[in-house]
Order: sequence, then structure tokens, then C-alpha cells
Amino acid sequence: MVMTPREKWTDERLDDLNKKVDKGFEETKAEMREGFARADGEMKDLRREMDERFDKVDARFDKIDASFQALYRVLLGGAIAIITGLVGVIATLIGVHAF
Repeated sequence: MVMTPREKWTDERLDDLNKKVDKGFEETKAEMREGFARADGEMKDLRREMDERFDKVDARFDKIDASFQALYRVLLGGAIAIITGLVGVIATLIGVHAF
């Protein structure tokens, strides 16, 4: 049994193969560019959506902060009133016992 070579690899055939490989890579690069462009667009949309949500969260925190500030003022005013009342009661009791 004698084996014969199937085909010869000539420079012309190697050039054809090289062109075919180059074409395949060009198509792959084009597909990758399209995919990256699509992903970039989706990321921009996602960033925009996240920014909008963070703005809403910031607004809610501002409201909560304002509520705490109001509560602080009320509590401080109440504490001052209680202390003033106690000082008045103590002064009255001292004044009554002094005479």
C-alpha cells in the first residue's frame, strides 16, 4: 500500500489561507466592536438610571435630616423649658424657707 500526498501546500495556497484567516479575524473584530458599543450604551443607560435613583435617595435623606433637625429643636426647647421650670421651683422653695 503506497500513500500519495493529498495536495501540495504551495505559496499560493498559503496566501489564500492567510487571506481567509485575516477575513475571519476582521469579521470577529467587527462583531466585537458592535458588542462593545452595545454594552457601552447599556452601561450608560444603567448609569443614568442609577443616578436618578441616587438622586431620589438623596432627596429622601434630606427630608429625614430635616425631620431630625426639627425634632432636635423641639427636644432642646423642651429641655430648656423643663430646666427653667425646675430652677424656678427650686428658687421658690429656697425663697419660702428663707423667710
